[in-house]
Amino acid sequence: MNEILGGNAVFLAIAAFVIICIFLGVRIVPQSEKHVVERFGRLRVVLGPGINFLVPFLDRIAHKVSVLERQLPTASQDAITADNVLVKVETSVFYRVTEPEKTVYRIRDVDGAIATTVAGIVRSEIGKLELDQVQSNRAQLIERVREQVTAMVDDWGVEVTRAEILDVNLDEQTRAAMLQQLNAERARRAQVMEAEGKKRSVELGADADLYAAEQAAKARRVTADAEAYATGVIAVAIKENGLEAAQFQVALKQVEALQAVAMGQGKQTILIPANALEAFGDAFKMLKGRA
Repeated sequence: MNEILGGNAVFLAIAAFVIICIFLGVRIVPQSEKHVVERFGRLRVVLGPGINFLVPFLDRIAHKVSVLERQLPTASQDAITADNVLVKVETSVFYRVTEPEKTVYRIRDVDGAIATTVAGIVRSEIGKLELDQVQSNRAQLIERVREQVTAMVDDWGVEVTRAEILDVNLDEQTRAAMLQQLNAERARRAQVMEAEGKKRSVELGADADLYAAEQAAKARRVTADAEAYATGVIAVAIKENGLEAAQFQVALKQVEALQAVAMGQGKQTILIPANALEAFGDAFKMLKGRA
């Protein structure tokens, strides 16, 4: 009886030992984690997602590290731009662990280390730019910060996925000074536009006067050309027909003048020179002779 009891106890002990070995030797790692295994205090292996096997009583899981993307708390730090403007910058960083063995053995507080690194890089990059450039080139500034942070945290086994500059705030005095400068610039632009308008008005007026003068000169030139042409015709007629042609033209002018006076309202007094009748007679003779 004692032998049976003793055999059962040994069997139970062996069964319990096997169960414990199986429990200690088989590890199931979730998809979102990686487990760092140590043997006698030294790094042995990093277990990935799924079923993994360990040597019982020799290997132990020292660290369980999440590989999910993490977000650091929003941080705010002061920075001075290249034109000596004090700004308060709010940043946010996202990262994830890629090599847990580096994260657990090379850095104690990875969150604090990344936050400090980002703050230093942001101050350095903003110090290279003026305030207007910080506001207008924020995308390029964020990209430079992310690249530098990624390079500096590579030894810690983490990957910076995003580094955002959420806001760039100014103190009240600087904001008031910038607002005053903006109002002054708007006033200056308004004055410039008004001056440009007046200048354009004067230019258009001068162009109009010049155009009117040119047209008047053209009209005088046409009239002069016509008179010159008429004079030339008379000169040719005198040359061809002699003095009679000239007297005929004078007589016609006198007749036309009297005809214009006769077309009045009838209240005017007409004075006819003494030799007018002779001129009419000569004109009639010439017309008769031409007929």
